[in-house]
Amino acid sequence: MLSEQARLSTAEIEEQLDDILCAALSSRRSAAAIAAGIAPLPRAQQEFVLAWAQVAAQNVAELGYQFTAQAPQALALFGRSGTEKWLLHALDAYDKEGLYPACAALKDLAGFKRRTDAAGEGVALAEVARVLELFLRGLAGRRLQLEPAGDTWTNTETIFLPERIAAYPAREQNFRLYKAIAVHHWAQARYGSFNVDLRPVLADYAVRERARAWLNLLEAIRLESQIGRGFPGLAALLASLRPKLSASLAAVQERLAQADASVGDSILLLRKFYPLPLPEPFPYMGSLHPERAAEARDERIARERRALYTELAQLRLAVQAERRELEPGESELDVESSFETLEFELKIDGEAVAPPQEVAKLMRSIIQDFGEIPEEYLLASGPGAYSGGDLPEDEAAGELTETRAAGGRLYDEWDFRRRDYRKDWCVLFESDVLPGDPGFVAAVRARYAGQIAQLRRRFEALRGEDRLARRQHEGEDIDFDAVVEAYADRKSGIEASERLFVQRQRTERNIAVMFMVDMSGSTKGWINACEREALVLLCEALEALGDRYAIYGFSGWTRKRCDIYRIKTFGEPYGEAVRGRIAGVEPRDYTRMGVAIRHLTRILNEVEAKTRILFTLSDGKPDDFSDGYRGDYGIEDTRQALIEARQSGIHPFCVTIDEEARDYLPHMYGPASWVLIDDAGQLPLKTADVYRRLTS
Repeated sequence: MLSEQARLSTAEIEEQLDDILCAALSSRRSAAAIAAGIAPLPRAQQEFVLAWAQVAAQNVAELGYQFTAQAPQALALFGRSGTEKWLLHALDAYDKEGLYPACAALKDLAGFKRRTDAAGEGVALAEVARVLELFLRGLAGRRLQLEPAGDTWTNTETIFLPERIAAYPAREQNFRLYKAIAVHHWAQARYGSFNVDLRPVLADYAVRERARAWLNLLEAIRLESQIGRGFPGLAALLASLRPKLSASLAAVQERLAQADASVGDSILLLRKFYPLPLPEPFPYMGSLHPERAAEARDERIARERRALYTELAQLRLAVQAERRELEPGESELDVESSFETLEFELKIDGEAVAPPQEVAKLMRSIIQDFGEIPEEYLLASGPGAYSGGDLPEDEAAGELTETRAAGGRLYDEWDFRRRDYRKDWCVLFESDVLPGDPGFVAAVRARYAGQIAQLRRRFEALRGEDRLARRQHEGEDIDFDAVVEAYADRKSGIEASERLFVQRQRTERNIAVMFMVDMSGSTKGWINACEREALVLLCEALEALGDRYAIYGFSGWTRKRCDIYRIKTFGEPYGEAVRGRIAGVEPRDYTRMGVAIRHLTRILNEVEAKTRILFTLSDGKPDDFSDGYRGDYGIEDTRQALIEARQSGIHPFCVTIDEEARDYLPHMYGPASWVLIDDAGQLPLKTADVYRRLTS
């Protein structure tokens, strides 16, 4: 341990602060007063302050200045651990809101102490989100996303959770509450709380909010019993957190615990309980939002019905090929399923068939919404009902040729099993993104004002200084070395050179960058918002740099409908039209990457530039639900498209937030041409920083 005599002197501290905070110091602000405040601290605390000052100043020098000014008082109030949390809280404010809120957070020592004292051993969602996601993935039913929100609810595809829970004095208790909330809302999706439209049900009551609260509570009682059938430990967790049921609720608990109890039973009981006083809600219940759940459910039903039609057509053809049926015809499909277990048996012409894993997941999701696979999902409704993939290749090619006449462009696709291309296999359509919220870009610019200014300064530095060309016939300065040599040559009787000047020549960056943005359905929610924010920050920074750049989104629905969406072309200025399209970027269908890379490679190769970069923003691996594209086929096709791009002189690079990226991106892009961002919330700033490092 360092002794008291080993303390740094005021002068030594000031010298280090001058280096760390140089950008924040001026004639009116010096490091002397701050150094004097740090000098009395023990050496270990001095080193602690200087180390964290360096971290804060790396974001922006002003944060380092404010931190060091307040650090002695913070250490006295919070100790080292609490001071770290105080600074990290301010840095989070900087990332989300900008410089001024961050500085205000650093100055509000008393407020931070009040909040931390009140919070006790609270738990943040960011700390436990990964654990909860893995936990929910292990339960039956469809995979649910987690997102932070002020309210707690689910739309059957995403569970919205509070950013922090500090309801109990012990950390473990707060985590248990997080887990209970997640389980309850998972159960709403799994056991059909929204399998009927609750909006007209609630509309029958004079006070809808009262009816909504009672229905929410009755459903909580039913769901606890349903959970207990398969997961008794989780049901016990919920029971331990809720208050004891009143006599009237205990009386109906047995009815709601029946194996066949559904949301319909809760709706019937609502008539009886609506006039009664509302009891205390259970801590894990959250809110009920039937309108949002109905919207998500309707979209999912339409999407999954189309997907199942296509998947069953593909499966039918595969079974017929295996049976060596020379003249494929219509097959009889039959499914027996169980809502309680989500198990099913699929038969084709009376013979049991094990569908691929993705098809099984799709069917289980449909069973959750309907209790079974509806009969109409299994029957072709006239010619073309299975149009996703039941055409032989020669007929399909003819159909694609007709589609091209309607404005599509045909592209080859690599089949790694054949070790050859499928000729004119994909048809691609290009269109503009429709404008979105006109206030989106302005809001992002305001929220990231400090970061944008910092990025602009960093990007401006990439321009470089003027290059000095020596020994020129004319120029702004004298080349003294050339003059000396000319004088010596003349004295020696040699003809002297006339190239005696220095000329300043601007070194122009000759870079063209194509940003390829994933607009697949998996980006729905806050990932899509982060992508759009990243595009705003990139555009704002690149305007200072002057690089030529274009932005295109990509998505698709089978090989017959591959879509490219124009957001900004190379020749288009970053104006209101582009800002509107950035705001309009929204999730669409699937991630058929190979054809998108080939199309954007063609566009990028039309630009004259010394360096051309294809910069991809994606949240997952190549994926489509038809033609067997999902899995190795899609990965190998994308890899081949990237090889083609490199052979044409383009440098591909990928930024992803998919935690499974390490399994496939090195194979597709190579070991040094991709980066994984663990936190989607950091995507905007990290993307801009990756671009800066990539092109510097």
